[in-house]
Parts: sequence; C-alpha cells; structure tokens
Amino acid sequence: MELEEYVQARGRALLGLAWLLTGNHHAAEDLTQATLTKALSRWHLVSAAADPDAYIRRICVNLHLSWVRRLASRERPTADRPDEVATSTAEFDAVGHRDELGRALSRLRPRTRAALVLRYYADLDDQAIADLLGVKRATVRSLIHRGLHDLRALVPEGSHES
Repeated sequence: MELEEYVQARGRALLGLAWLLTGNHHAAEDLTQATLTKALSRWHLVSAAADPDAYIRRICVNLHLSWVRRLASRERPTADRPDEVATSTAEFDAVGHRDELGRALSRLRPRTRAALVLRYYADLDDQAIADLLGVKRATVRSLIHRGLHDLRALVPEGSHES
C-alpha cells in the first residue's frame, strides 16, 4: 500500500484521532499533516509493519505529546471559543454537550487525555495503549480510571441528558 492509498482509506480516522487529542480543528490538521509527513519519511517501515495503523497512531500520539511538552512553557490557550451554529434545539443541545465534553477533555493531562482517546475513540486495548504511550498496562488502567473520574467531576451528572 502506498501513502496516498493509506490517506484515502484512513485519513479521516487519523484526523479524528488528532482532533480528539488536540481539541482544536486547526491543530488537528497540523498534527495530521505532521504525522503523515513523518510517516512518509519512514514509509518503507510503516508499510512493512504488521499493523500500519498502530505505527501511524504511535507517530501521532508521540508528536502530540511532544508538542504539548514544548508548548506548555510558552503558550496559554484561552477557554473562549466561537459559538457553533445549530439549526434546532436538539442540535444546539448536542453542540453544547460536545463543547462541554471538549472543554473537560482539554483540562485533563495530555497522557490521560491520550489514554482516553485511544481507548474510547481508537478502541484500543490496554496493551496497545501501553505500547503507544510507552508505559505499563497498569499505568494505562490507572490513567483511564483517573481520567474518567476527572471527567465526571468536570461534566456534572445530568448535563449530558436532553
């Protein structure tokens, strides 16, 4: 498989993973582009891997965590976001709940957020997440447990119901 074929088949999923990691559409596009650029330079290894998706997810997560560490000392994003336009009350509520969840996710530590995204978006098991993050399986379970606990505290019960 060539990189172009991979992007056609899996590009949207990679962008979705990047968005969940960054919480920002523009940053997600940048992360996706950087991931694919890095994958291109190693394409002979990626295409020969037993699971190219896992290889590319690892590049994406590692780049994201690297960016977060680097930006943590320089950049302070604000919580202000432009309102999204909704056409019905149900859509408006759904946008509000997604926005609330996005804000809550953005308040988690980067590794905790990455563990939750890899579990609930990428549908990976503990061992796959541990391999991607370079930690033990027990650490993954701990990150997910604490992350869910923190999310429950940040998103009050009942606020997700319509």
